[in-house]
Amino acid sequence: MTSESFPSATTLPAKDIGRLLLRCADRPGLVAAISGFLSDAGANIISLDQHSTTQTGGTFMQRTIFHMPGLAAARDELEREFAARVADQFAMDFRLTEAAKPKRVAILASREDHCLLDLLWRNRRGELDMSVAMVISNHSDLADQVRPFGVPFLHVPAHKDIRAEAEARQLDLLRGNVDLVVLARYMQILSGAFLTEVGCPLINIHHSFLPAFVGEAPYRKARERGVKLVGATAHYVTEELDEGPIIEQDVVRVDHRHTVDDLRRLGADVERVVLSRAVLWHCEDRIVQHGNQTIVL
Repeated sequence: MTSESFPSATTLPAKDIGRLLLRCADRPGLVAAISGFLSDAGANIISLDQHSTTQTGGTFMQRTIFHMPGLAAARDELEREFAARVADQFAMDFRLTEAAKPKRVAILASREDHCLLDLLWRNRRGELDMSVAMVISNHSDLADQVRPFGVPFLHVPAHKDIRAEAEARQLDLLRGNVDLVVLARYMQILSGAFLTEVGCPLINIHHSFLPAFVGEAPYRKARERGVKLVGATAHYVTEELDEGPIIEQDVVRVDHRHTVDDLRRLGADVERVVLSRAVLWHCEDRIVQHGNQTIVL
């Protein structure tokens, strides 16, 4: 965890912490222009992480954390001034956010509970700085497990034969109300129209056997092939199924002693950890997309 997410007696107030995430063509003077602007505005830079895709002529990405007294009142004007004085000059894509305003997150789930409950648990413990607006599921099985977390559980039946109607209802609930949608083992394919209209990024989790063990019973197929690693991948959702920019991956070793149930259990453990990392990094404005890749700063 970072001090910006969980202030203590020795850290600055979260309400005065800003995050500036940007991307542009690399050229001399970028860091000086950004730092100079923040200094002139009365901000103090706490941390700065940057990356260039090549030594010259590549893409430059930077994440800057700064402290600025009265940021909440000054944020909109600060954003306009940065656009006019710096971003326009360097043709930057940028995002300026306040650490004190958690991302509004919706979680989509089906019947499997491990990723959903892990996200809710970490959020309740303060490990995931986000505001869970709702859980939407195409089954009602998990309603009783979600209820103790005080999060609205909404049952929206969905399958391929009623996809259009289901997505229309989901869009009514999500559009304009959330900053991120997390697919916590949501076992339905979302249409391209849904991805366009929802108006925010989506993060998905899947086992890393894909595409080698697609379809039903991937762990049984993996056991039959004698796999030595079980893993998981978290990625942004695009119209190309499971081909979106990868945010995080991890694996655990397995061997011939592990049964199919063992592989399934170990896979669920990895999925929980990988998805929570990806959601955390997104909520902390650490991720810059570069083509079909992500840079985590």
